[in-house]
Amino acid sequence: MDKNTRICIIGGGPAGLSAGMYLEKKGYENYTILERLDRVGGKCWSPHFNGRRYEMGAIMGAPSYYAVHDVEEFCGITHDGPQLSRKYKDQKGHIIEPFDPKKNPLKIPRLLKMKKQVKKFGELLETKYKGYDLNGHRGVAEGRYEGCSQQNADREPVSGENPNLKDLALPFSEFCRINGVELVQDIWVGPFTSFGYGYFDEIPAAYVLKYLDFQTCMNFIKINLWTWKEGTQYIWEQLNEHLKNPARLNSAIEKVERKDGKVYVTVNGEVEEYDKIIVTAPLYIPDKRADGQVGMVDYFDTREDERELFSKIDYERYDVMAIETTKKHHPEISYYVFDNMKRERIGHLMVYYRRWKDSVDQVITTYALRKHKDMPEVPYDVCKTRVLKDLWTMKNPAKKLVNEWSVYYFPHVFSEDYAAGWYDKVEGMQGKYDTFYAGEIMSFGDMDETAEYSRELVERFF
Repeated sequence: MDKNTRICIIGGGPAGLSAGMYLEKKGYENYTILERLDRVGGKCWSPHFNGRRYEMGAIMGAPSYYAVHDVEEFCGITHDGPQLSRKYKDQKGHIIEPFDPKKNPLKIPRLLKMKKQVKKFGELLETKYKGYDLNGHRGVAEGRYEGCSQQNADREPVSGENPNLKDLALPFSEFCRINGVELVQDIWVGPFTSFGYGYFDEIPAAYVLKYLDFQTCMNFIKINLWTWKEGTQYIWEQLNEHLKNPARLNSAIEKVERKDGKVYVTVNGEVEEYDKIIVTAPLYIPDKRADGQVGMVDYFDTREDERELFSKIDYERYDVMAIETTKKHHPEISYYVFDNMKRERIGHLMVYYRRWKDSVDQVITTYALRKHKDMPEVPYDVCKTRVLKDLWTMKNPAKKLVNEWSVYYFPHVFSEDYAAGWYDKVEGMQGKYDTFYAGEIMSFGDMDETAEYSRELVERFF
């Protein structure tokens, strides 16, 4: 492709900014990033409170976040934030030690069985499901793998046939059952469901394992994790500052027309002409949102194949609140509430996070899911009331609500559409209509997976 190709990138989150960085590294400098908000970072949002930043979106990274490390190197920054730690409570607010056999003698048989199943699971993933951990979903539904290895930072291209990969279309609970490793869900649920990615009986195993591949999940267990003093948003603010063409904020895109080999974007009332467009913003949002966010199908001249495929996308309703407590009620650490990570407890507090250990004049952030595909959606206000009541139960009641956010979160398709080749159909459309599709839905809804997908997209097509 001509290095002077005019490229429009929609979205100034990790996927869009990374696309700009990787294009620039490859010699493309005629790109424009359009962001509808007044900030960059997308779901990496780190507001200020009492002179420090807290997290309303992404919290952490891991040593296997190679694309995020690319950004760090590009910008000359590093992961310099507070060390993470956690404890556990039951739904009545009692501190528990679910994985300590000395504190749970009656659970020793189950814990020993879990340990064996985790080992077995790791072996299965490396053998029976070889290729499971590649970024993106190309070929999985067809029983093949194609992409870059995630075993180390070199990310060497790999490909092959593996019919067993078709199992990844199954809900994760079913995937574990057929492999005789049901108890690994007790481990994987912490960094998955509590982080807003849905329940194991509804979400295809592919999503769980693209994000929590064995290496990454072990890093979560050992708390071998990264944070950033100025928050995850700082990573993307720094990248934006280091790009030759920083994102244009407050860009309201009213219309996109693709005709005669050109792409015409109407933004803030003005028509701009491009040769190619990369969409990292949502492709489809099934319900009208109060924040005014819409999907690509609402402002593009979308074609029939785009509408048909993108209408299959759903997303999670994941709510985050930042609250103040009194000094007396400030938790000494972050807590996971495993009891509330079950579908029967939808809309309840799953995690609350204390970021700064050396201060009690900071906020605590709370996290709750209020949607399951087979259950009525819990209304926002009902969920909010439940979480505030749960904080009383946890003996860490809120004194004041500082911030709240219910974001369009973790776009995905369900098992039937995954197995029917949804991803291969969309991948087959890459470049058609001079349009490329990236962002969360094409890989997974964490900052590294989205950035890594942008890297591969640039390598494949530019």
